[in-house]
Amino acid sequence: MTPRPVQEIDPALEIVRPARRTAPVVFTSPHSGRQYPAAFLAASRLHPQRLRTSEDFLVDLLFADVVAHGGPMLKAHFPRAFLDVNREPYELDPAMFLDPLPSHANATSARVAGGLGTIPRIVADQEEIYAEPLPFAEAERRIAAYYRPFHAALSSLIAETLDAWPMALLIDLHSMPSSAALPQPGRHAQKTDIVLGDRFGSSCDGALSEALEEALTAQGFTVMRNRPYAGGHITAAWGRPTAGVHAIQIEVNRGLYADERGLRPLPGFRGVARRLVAAIGLFVSRALPGPLRVAAE
Repeated sequence: MTPRPVQEIDPALEIVRPARRTAPVVFTSPHSGRQYPAAFLAASRLHPQRLRTSEDFLVDLLFADVVAHGGPMLKAHFPRAFLDVNREPYELDPAMFLDPLPSHANATSARVAGGLGTIPRIVADQEEIYAEPLPFAEAERRIAAYYRPFHAALSSLIAETLDAWPMALLIDLHSMPSSAALPQPGRHAQKTDIVLGDRFGSSCDGALSEALEEALTAQGFTVMRNRPYAGGHITAAWGRPTAGVHAIQIEVNRGLYADERGLRPLPGFRGVARRLVAAIGLFVSRALPGPLRVAAE
């Protein structure tokens, strides 16, 4: 399975809406984009298939049916290796650029040090992406054309939700390599299927996190919370429980549904998708407020 090369990614993102909003939930899939700009492929030193190792492979399709439970899904069409919206807007590595970075850039974060800033330096398996340094103008272009529209769309969806309900829940959808889901000493005797990240309770009310964990466990998934993933920038930036906005990240073990080397869905893909969507449906029906207030319709 090879990436889809395009001259320009248009549209950069998509909002998939339910037939009717019935729940105060918003889903995001920021890392499953599969459209690769031709200029980006030309600038990379890697084979296109290697770039795909950074994708949250097919997560948007794995969770496609969650919108039937009453909330929209915002998904990026651009790939994570090209631009990562789950970072601050200017988490940038100065060594990647021909020009000095502006003073507002965050060049010292742990994510930048690891090569995984807003413009990533490496793919998931630690290989360098670019053959040569980039002009800073290219970073500015990507941030303006992709990063800011994504977060503006998310802001609009959350505002729309708060106009109709007393709270909003953002569920940020991701996948993790199966190697990250290995048993942890003293914790589980089997691989973890799902990690829920709520920033150790700071981005989402604990009762909501608990209810989502229970719904997933009822579908046979083994669930951990906050280890090894506690939630990224999207969860941290948008989760404001005291203001009625809760955010939780879901990481699904990629080995459950995909051939990680060949980047192909496994025969059990649809079954895993059905179980995930059923769990979220149970959670939405039991833990979240009901249909739109009459005044909002």
